Amino acid sequence: MEKSWLSLENKTVLVTGGASGIGKAVAQEFLNVGANVVVCDLNPNEPEFQIEENSAKMLYANMNVTDKESISSAVQKAKETFGSIDVLVNNAGINIPSLLIDDKEENSKYELNDNIYDKVMDINVKGVYLCAQIAGREMVKQGHGVIINMSSECGLEGSEGQGIYAASKNAVNSFTRSWAKELGKKGVRVIGVAPGIMEATGLRTLAYEEALSYTRGITVDELRAGYTKSSTTPIGRDGKLSEVANTVCFLASERAGYIHGVTVNVAGGKTRG
Repeated sequence: MEKSWLSLENKTVLVTGGASGIGKAVAQEFLNVGANVVVCDLNPNEPEFQIEENSAKMLYANMNVTDKESISSAVQKAKETFGSIDVLVNNAGINIPSLLIDDKEENSKYELNDNIYDKVMDINVKGVYLCAQIAGREMVKQGHGVIINMSSECGLEGSEGQGIYAASKNAVNSFTRSWAKELGKKGVRVIGVAPGIMEATGLRTLAYEEALSYTRGITVDELRAGYTKSSTTPIGRDGKLSEVANTVCFLASERAGYIHGVTVNVAGGKTRG
């Protein structure tokens, strides 16, 4: 493979939640530019990727981001296979729409409760810290590395019906800023990426849309119409997974070597939601 502008050939990249959605698009783009990619996911079935012959290599690790032993095993496997860990993309996450108070229905399944809180915070916050700590320890030892934390536009602005998700993503933003202050002096960059409304994937289920539309007091059709409204997204369309993936690859490269401790919004100008 001819050396690309990003010079990511043979770099080792771990992508959590890499079997679907944004994570899969990110993993595929790293493969496209010649990186060796460790796809980490809770899904026991290995996803399919397009890999050019005699170029990048892909390793699949069935991993739970909330379990230290599971993460350590995946990191060790990555080191044994590729020799180092250059980039971690902390992408695994979950969103369960819910209201703080649902005054329309008693014992509503759409009202925030301990189960929803614990599940979202465990995956979106604890999972990010555990993966960053275990993979980041290897980066500190080798004196270089990049940690990219996947946030969300609503983590920057808040979002009706997604309070706990937005809170978890704002926690991720704070991780990014704080860890950048700690790890920059050790040769490790830390950056956040905050996507806005993305094109439909298997993760945008009818159940998710029904829950979110309920919390906002609108129909599913009205919710879908809002995906491309220029009043909320000035660019007038939802985002492409490839646009997030391209951003992540750039930020992981030395072309972005002075970008550190910030969260980059990839949301078509959307600033409220």
